[in-house]
Amino acid sequence: MPVTATETAASYTPGPAEPLPHQLLSALAQHRMATTSQLHDLLRPSVARQTVSTPLNKLRQKGLVDYTVLPQSNRTRAWYLTGEGARLTRDFPALRGRPPYPISSATAASLKTPHTLTVVRAHLAFAADARRLGHEHGPWDWTPEVSHPLGEGERLVADAVMHYTVVDGEHRRKLRAFVEVDRTTMSSERLAVKLIEYARLHEYEVQPVGRRRPTSTGPSWLKWYPVFPRLLFVLTGASRSRLGDRIGDLQAMVAQHPLVAALAREVQLGAAVLEDIEQHGPSGSVWVPLVGGEPRPWTAL
Repeated sequence: MPVTATETAASYTPGPAEPLPHQLLSALAQHRMATTSQLHDLLRPSVARQTVSTPLNKLRQKGLVDYTVLPQSNRTRAWYLTGEGARLTRDFPALRGRPPYPISSATAASLKTPHTLTVVRAHLAFAADARRLGHEHGPWDWTPEVSHPLGEGERLVADAVMHYTVVDGEHRRKLRAFVEVDRTTMSSERLAVKLIEYARLHEYEVQPVGRRRPTSTGPSWLKWYPVFPRLLFVLTGASRSRLGDRIGDLQAMVAQHPLVAALAREVQLGAAVLEDIEQHGPSGSVWVPLVGGEPRPWTAL
């Protein structure tokens, strides 16, 4: 019989060493959903996979997590928080301010699975590259589904916001990026329109209420970022030629839309194929600059 979040809070309250069960709950709260293999690669890449699967099953016995089985996957499990698990993780310091997204059933989970797991794949590519290069980018440096106001009740929801620190000896370079993951499920035009939304966010300023004359308080994004994050499109789910066409449509939007062109003069914009960043690493020359030019690392856009 599942225990309540109150009864389990003492066992899973974050400690200095961050025990693995706590990390698993935090990772599922952060990423919404992940397979056993993804959680292993994210949290314990250098140990046996059983190290992760055993506590996952114990958390399931306590009613804090559950899973859905992916179709045609040799019984691969995609894990997610239950309502009890989501309520418990709301009090974790690393997750304060993040709204909980409990998934009510395996059926509901299956509807979210393809896109959510593809976003996790993108994160894992950056995390593995950071470990290899000695850079700083961990499980909590990638926040999915970040919402920003655009005015008039409209909002832009980024698939993920990434924080990444390049370490070169004594020199540290802090980078941020909006990441949009495209599985070729929407039209190429709809994908390119995302650029307009980001251009609007770049320009959007909130006007103080009650002032007769507009008074600039600066762009709204300054509430969250010291500089506007670069924008990275990660594409998958189609042939090379079709993905190339979609990247070409993104470049055309940069060239033709005045607001997007203004964004491109201030912000680095790039696109890459997911399978390429998984094979060569995001630091490889796999990113096509949306302003044109030869492929390069994402840090050099």
